[in-house]
Amino acid sequence: MALILVSLFSCQSKSKEPEEEDVPTANTQTPVTVTTIGQDALTDYMDLNAKSVYLLKNYVKANINGYLRKVNVQPGKYVKRGQLLFSLQTKEAQSIGNSINVLDSTFHFSGLGQIKAAQSGFISEVNHQQGDYVQDGEQLAIITDKNSFVFLMQLPYELRADVKEHQGVDLTLPDGEKLRGEVTLSMPTVDTLSQTQGIVVKVKATHNIPENLVAKARLVKTSSAHASSLPKSAVLSNETQTEFYVMKLINSTTAVKIPVKKGIETNDRIEILSPKFSPTDKIIVTGNYSLPDTAKVKIVQP
Repeated sequence: MALILVSLFSCQSKSKEPEEEDVPTANTQTPVTVTTIGQDALTDYMDLNAKSVYLLKNYVKANINGYLRKVNVQPGKYVKRGQLLFSLQTKEAQSIGNSINVLDSTFHFSGLGQIKAAQSGFISEVNHQQGDYVQDGEQLAIITDKNSFVFLMQLPYELRADVKEHQGVDLTLPDGEKLRGEVTLSMPTVDTLSQTQGIVVKVKATHNIPENLVAKARLVKTSSAHASSLPKSAVLSNETQTEFYVMKLINSTTAVKIPVKKGIETNDRIEILSPKFSPTDKIIVTGNYSLPDTAKVKIVQP
Protein backbone atom coordinates (compact mmCIF):
# COMPACT_ATOMS: atom_id res chain seq x y z
CA MET A 1 0.00 0.00 0.00
CA ALA A 2 2.83 2.38 0.79
CA LEU A 3 4.43 1.74 -2.61
CA ILE A 4 1.11 2.43 -4.38
CA LEU A 5 0.63 5.79 -2.57
CA VAL A 6 4.17 6.91 -3.43
CA SER A 7 3.70 6.12 -7.12
CA LEU A 8 0.39 8.03 -7.29
CA PHE A 9 1.89 11.13 -5.63
CA SER A 10 4.80 11.15 -8.07
CA CYS A 11 2.42 11.00 -11.09
CA GLN A 12 0.41 13.99 -9.81
CA SER A 13 3.57 16.04 -9.32
CA LYS A 14 4.68 15.39 -12.91
CA SER A 15 1.24 16.38 -14.32
CA LYS A 16 1.46 19.83 -12.65
CA GLU A 17 4.85 20.71 -14.07
CA PRO A 18 3.57 21.79 -17.59
CA GLU A 19 1.01 24.14 -16.01
CA GLU A 20 3.74 25.94 -14.07
CA GLU A 21 5.75 26.35 -17.29
CA ASP A 22 2.81 28.24 -18.98
CA VAL A 23 3.07 31.24 -16.60
CA PRO A 24 4.75 34.14 -18.47
CA THR A 25 7.78 35.72 -16.86
CA ALA A 26 8.00 38.97 -18.95
CA ASN A 27 5.61 41.97 -19.34
CA THR A 28 3.72 42.22 -22.66
CA GLN A 29 4.60 45.23 -24.85
CA THR A 30 2.10 46.65 -27.39
CA PRO A 31 3.60 47.65 -30.77
CA VAL A 32 2.86 51.30 -31.54
CA THR A 33 3.91 54.09 -33.89
CA VAL A 34 4.53 57.64 -32.68
CA THR A 35 4.40 61.20 -33.98
CA THR A 36 5.21 64.69 -32.73
CA ILE A 37 3.23 67.90 -32.43
CA GLY A 38 2.98 69.93 -35.65
CA GLN A 39 2.40 73.59 -36.48
CA ASP A 40 -0.17 73.81 -39.29
CA ALA A 41 -2.63 76.27 -40.81
CA LEU A 42 -6.08 74.88 -39.95
CA THR A 43 -9.49 76.10 -41.07
CA ASP A 44 -12.88 74.92 -39.86
CA TYR A 45 -15.61 75.30 -42.51
CA MET A 46 -19.39 75.44 -42.28
CA ASP A 47 -21.39 73.81 -45.10
CA LEU A 48 -24.98 74.92 -45.70
CA ASN A 49 -27.61 74.97 -48.46
CA ALA A 50 -28.46 78.14 -50.41
CA LYS A 51 -31.35 78.69 -52.84
CA SER A 52 -31.35 81.18 -55.71
CA VAL A 53 -34.15 83.76 -55.51
CA TYR A 54 -35.19 87.16 -56.91
CA LEU A 55 -35.96 89.40 -53.96
CA LEU A 56 -37.84 92.04 -55.99
CA LYS A 57 -40.76 91.25 -58.29
CA ASN A 58 -43.07 93.65 -60.10
CA TYR A 59 -46.69 92.56 -60.52
CA VAL A 60 -48.21 93.94 -63.74
CA LYS A 61 -51.95 94.61 -63.27
CA ALA A 62 -54.79 95.81 -65.47
CA ASN A 63 -55.69 99.49 -65.14
CA ILE A 64 -59.18 99.25 -66.69
CA ASN A 65 -61.91 96.71 -67.30
CA GLY A 66 -61.69 95.37 -70.82
CA TYR A 67 -60.37 92.89 -73.38
CA LEU A 68 -56.69 92.23 -74.08
CA ARG A 69 -56.00 93.29 -77.67
CA LYS A 70 -52.19 93.02 -77.67
CA VAL A 71 -49.89 90.87 -75.54
CA ASN A 72 -46.21 91.65 -76.08
CA VAL A 73 -44.78 89.41 -73.34
CA GLN A 74 -43.54 85.83 -73.15
CA PRO A 75 -42.24 83.86 -70.16
CA GLY A 76 -38.48 84.24 -69.91
CA LYS A 77 -38.35 87.27 -72.19
CA TYR A 78 -36.34 90.30 -71.05
CA VAL A 79 -38.22 93.62 -71.08
CA LYS A 80 -37.00 97.17 -70.54
CA ARG A 81 -38.53 99.85 -68.41
CA GLY A 82 -41.25 101.75 -70.33
CA GLN A 83 -41.73 98.96 -72.89
CA LEU A 84 -45.33 98.32 -73.98
CA LEU A 85 -46.59 95.05 -72.50
CA PHE A 86 -50.39 94.96 -72.91
CA SER A 87 -53.08 96.87 -74.79
CA LEU A 88 -56.65 96.75 -73.47
CA GLN A 89 -59.96 97.89 -74.97
CA THR A 90 -62.99 98.56 -72.85
CA LYS A 91 -66.14 96.57 -73.54
CA GLU A 92 -67.98 99.85 -74.24
CA ALA A 93 -65.47 100.75 -76.96
CA GLN A 94 -65.82 97.30 -78.47
CA SER A 95 -69.60 97.61 -78.53
CA ILE A 96 -69.75 101.14 -79.94
CA GLY A 97 -66.79 100.71 -82.28
CA ASN A 98 -65.92 103.81 -84.34
CA SER A 99 -69.48 105.17 -84.29
CA ILE A 100 -68.50 108.14 -82.12
CA ASN A 101 -65.59 109.04 -84.39
CA VAL A 102 -67.90 108.94 -87.40
CA LEU A 103 -70.27 111.35 -85.72
CA ASP A 104 -67.50 113.65 -84.47
CA SER A 105 -64.01 113.21 -85.95
CA THR A 106 -62.47 115.60 -83.42
CA PHE A 107 -63.39 113.38 -80.49
CA HIS A 108 -60.64 110.77 -81.21
CA PHE A 109 -62.30 108.08 -79.10
CA SER A 110 -60.56 104.71 -79.07
CA GLY A 111 -61.29 103.17 -75.69
CA LEU A 112 -57.79 101.66 -75.61
CA GLY A 113 -55.53 101.46 -72.56
CA GLN A 114 -51.81 100.72 -72.55
CA ILE A 115 -49.79 99.02 -69.83
CA LYS A 116 -46.01 99.54 -69.83
CA ALA A 117 -43.20 97.95 -67.81
CA ALA A 118 -42.44 99.82 -64.61
CA GLN A 119 -38.94 98.29 -64.40
CA SER A 120 -36.53 96.19 -66.41
CA GLY A 121 -36.35 92.44 -65.85
CA PHE A 122 -37.40 88.99 -66.97
CA ILE A 123 -41.00 87.89 -67.43
CA SER A 124 -41.37 85.02 -64.97
CA GLU A 125 -45.13 84.55 -65.30
CA VAL A 126 -47.94 85.46 -67.75
CA ASN A 127 -51.48 85.07 -66.44
CA HIS A 128 -53.65 86.02 -69.46
CA GLN A 129 -53.64 85.71 -73.24
CA GLN A 130 -54.89 87.91 -76.05
CA GLY A 131 -58.69 88.15 -76.13
CA ASP A 132 -59.20 87.54 -72.39
CA TYR A 133 -61.51 89.84 -70.48
CA VAL A 134 -59.85 91.23 -67.32
CA GLN A 135 -60.99 93.49 -64.55
CA ASP A 136 -59.30 96.55 -63.12
CA GLY A 137 -56.48 95.49 -60.74
CA GLU A 138 -56.29 91.91 -62.01
CA GLN A 139 -52.74 90.46 -62.31
CA LEU A 140 -51.51 90.07 -65.87
CA ALA A 141 -47.81 89.16 -65.50
CA ILE A 142 -44.81 89.18 -63.13
CA ILE A 143 -41.47 90.86 -63.87
CA THR A 144 -38.45 89.76 -61.84
CA ASP A 145 -35.80 92.39 -61.17
CA LYS A 146 -32.50 91.06 -62.54
CA ASN A 147 -30.48 93.19 -60.12
CA SER A 148 -32.21 91.61 -57.11
CA PHE A 149 -30.84 88.12 -57.79
CA VAL A 150 -29.25 86.55 -54.66
CA PHE A 151 -28.73 83.22 -52.96
CA LEU A 152 -30.70 82.74 -49.75
CA MET A 153 -28.58 80.65 -47.34
CA GLN A 154 -30.40 78.75 -44.59
CA LEU A 155 -28.44 79.22 -41.34
CA PRO A 156 -29.36 77.41 -38.08
CA TYR A 157 -30.16 80.15 -35.60
CA GLU A 158 -27.71 78.84 -32.98
CA LEU A 159 -24.85 79.48 -35.44
CA ARG A 160 -25.76 83.10 -36.20
CA ALA A 161 -22.76 84.38 -34.19
CA ASP A 162 -20.42 82.60 -36.64
CA VAL A 163 -21.64 84.59 -39.69
CA LYS A 164 -20.66 88.24 -40.07
CA GLU A 165 -21.76 90.90 -42.55
CA HIS A 166 -19.56 91.14 -45.69
CA GLN A 167 -18.16 87.65 -44.96
CA GLY A 168 -17.09 85.70 -48.03
CA VAL A 169 -19.01 82.59 -49.13
CA ASP A 170 -18.01 79.95 -51.69
CA LEU A 171 -20.97 78.59 -53.67
CA THR A 172 -20.95 75.37 -55.70
CA LEU A 173 -23.78 74.86 -58.19
CA PRO A 174 -25.15 71.39 -59.07
CA ASP A 175 -23.21 71.38 -62.36
CA GLY A 176 -19.92 72.05 -60.54
CA GLU A 177 -19.69 75.77 -61.29
CA LYS A 178 -18.18 77.79 -58.43
CA LEU A 179 -19.20 81.32 -57.49
CA ARG A 180 -17.86 83.76 -54.92
CA GLY A 181 -20.46 85.55 -52.82
CA GLU A 182 -20.71 87.98 -49.93
CA VAL A 183 -23.09 88.10 -46.97
CA THR A 184 -25.13 91.30 -47.23
CA LEU A 185 -28.04 91.03 -44.77
CA SER A 186 -30.20 88.69 -42.68
CA MET A 187 -33.92 88.08 -43.20
CA PRO A 188 -36.13 89.18 -40.28
CA THR A 189 -37.95 85.83 -39.98
CA VAL A 190 -37.05 82.28 -38.92
CA ASP A 191 -38.55 79.07 -40.31
CA THR A 192 -40.88 77.55 -37.71
CA LEU A 193 -39.98 73.89 -38.30
CA SER A 194 -36.25 73.98 -39.06
CA GLN A 195 -35.44 77.09 -36.96
CA THR A 196 -33.18 78.42 -39.71
CA GLN A 197 -32.71 82.05 -40.70
CA GLY A 198 -32.32 83.21 -44.28
CA ILE A 199 -28.97 84.90 -44.97
CA VAL A 200 -28.75 86.92 -48.20
CA VAL A 201 -25.60 86.16 -50.24
CA LYS A 202 -24.94 88.53 -53.14
CA VAL A 203 -23.07 87.06 -56.14
CA LYS A 204 -21.77 88.38 -59.44
CA ALA A 205 -22.74 85.82 -62.07
CA THR A 206 -21.63 86.10 -65.68
CA HIS A 207 -24.81 84.42 -66.94
CA ASN A 208 -28.45 84.09 -65.93
CA ILE A 209 -29.08 81.57 -63.14
CA PRO A 210 -32.61 80.15 -62.75
CA GLU A 211 -34.61 80.72 -59.59
CA ASN A 212 -34.99 77.98 -56.91
CA LEU A 213 -31.60 76.42 -57.75
CA VAL A 214 -30.05 74.81 -54.64
CA ALA A 215 -26.30 75.32 -54.24
CA LYS A 216 -23.78 74.23 -51.61
CA ALA A 217 -22.51 77.17 -49.56
CA ARG A 218 -19.22 76.98 -47.65
CA LEU A 219 -17.91 79.69 -45.34
CA VAL A 220 -15.07 79.86 -42.83
CA LYS A 221 -16.15 79.28 -39.24
CA THR A 222 -12.75 79.58 -37.51
CA SER A 223 -9.14 79.52 -38.70
CA SER A 224 -5.63 79.55 -37.31
CA ALA A 225 -2.41 80.16 -39.22
CA HIS A 226 -0.13 78.39 -36.69
CA ALA A 227 -2.11 75.76 -34.81
CA SER A 228 -0.49 73.04 -32.66
CA SER A 229 -2.09 69.94 -34.12
CA LEU A 230 -1.96 66.14 -34.11
CA PRO A 231 -3.36 63.51 -36.48
CA LYS A 232 -6.95 62.56 -35.73
CA SER A 233 -6.00 58.99 -34.84
CA ALA A 234 -3.75 60.28 -32.02
CA VAL A 235 -6.67 61.85 -30.10
CA LEU A 236 -8.94 59.46 -28.19
CA SER A 237 -12.10 60.01 -26.15
CA ASN A 238 -14.33 58.39 -23.56
CA GLU A 239 -17.56 56.61 -24.46
CA THR A 240 -19.66 59.79 -24.28
CA GLN A 241 -17.05 61.85 -26.18
CA THR A 242 -16.97 64.48 -23.45
CA GLU A 243 -13.32 64.00 -22.47
CA PHE A 244 -10.34 63.67 -24.81
CA TYR A 245 -6.80 62.45 -24.25
CA VAL A 246 -3.61 61.29 -25.93
CA MET A 247 -1.05 58.61 -25.03
CA LYS A 248 2.36 60.21 -24.47
CA LEU A 249 5.63 58.36 -24.04
CA ILE A 250 7.54 59.22 -20.85
CA ASN A 251 10.37 56.87 -21.82
CA SER A 252 11.11 54.39 -24.57
CA THR A 253 8.67 51.74 -23.25
CA THR A 254 6.04 53.49 -21.10
CA ALA A 255 3.02 55.54 -22.25
CA VAL A 256 0.77 57.62 -20.00
CA LYS A 257 -2.66 59.15 -20.55
CA ILE A 258 -2.65 62.97 -20.97
CA PRO A 259 -6.03 64.84 -21.05
CA VAL A 260 -6.23 67.44 -23.85
CA LYS A 261 -8.55 70.23 -24.96
CA LYS A 262 -9.46 70.29 -28.67
CA GLY A 263 -9.73 73.28 -30.98
CA ILE A 264 -10.20 73.36 -34.75
CA GLU A 265 -10.92 69.96 -36.30
CA THR A 266 -10.36 69.15 -39.97
CA ASN A 267 -10.61 65.92 -41.97
CA ASP A 268 -7.22 64.61 -40.80
CA ARG A 269 -5.90 66.84 -38.00
CA ILE A 270 -7.06 68.27 -34.65
CA GLU A 271 -5.79 71.42 -32.95
CA ILE A 272 -4.55 70.90 -29.38
CA LEU A 273 -5.26 73.96 -27.25
CA SER A 274 -3.89 72.53 -24.02
CA PRO A 275 -1.52 71.28 -22.71
CA LYS A 276 1.41 72.66 -24.68
CA PHE A 277 3.52 69.82 -26.06
CA SER A 278 7.16 70.31 -26.99
CA PRO A 279 8.48 69.33 -30.44
CA THR A 280 10.35 66.40 -28.85
CA ASP A 281 7.33 64.85 -27.12
CA LYS A 282 6.34 61.52 -28.65
CA ILE A 283 2.61 60.87 -29.04
CA ILE A 284 1.24 57.45 -29.98
CA VAL A 285 -0.64 57.60 -33.27
CA THR A 286 -1.43 53.90 -33.94
CA GLY A 287 -1.86 51.07 -31.45
CA ASN A 288 -3.15 53.49 -28.81
CA TYR A 289 -6.74 52.27 -28.71
CA SER A 290 -7.81 50.86 -25.29
CA LEU A 291 -4.32 51.23 -23.84
CA PRO A 292 -4.37 51.68 -20.04
CA ASP A 293 -2.50 54.42 -18.23
CA THR A 294 1.24 53.65 -17.85
CA ALA A 295 1.03 50.97 -20.54
CA LYS A 296 4.08 49.10 -21.75
CA VAL A 297 4.69 49.69 -25.46
CA LYS A 298 7.22 48.99 -28.16
CA ILE A 299 7.91 51.55 -30.88
CA VAL A 300 7.90 50.08 -34.39
CA GLN A 301 8.37 51.62 -37.81
CA PRO A 302 5.11 52.74 -39.50
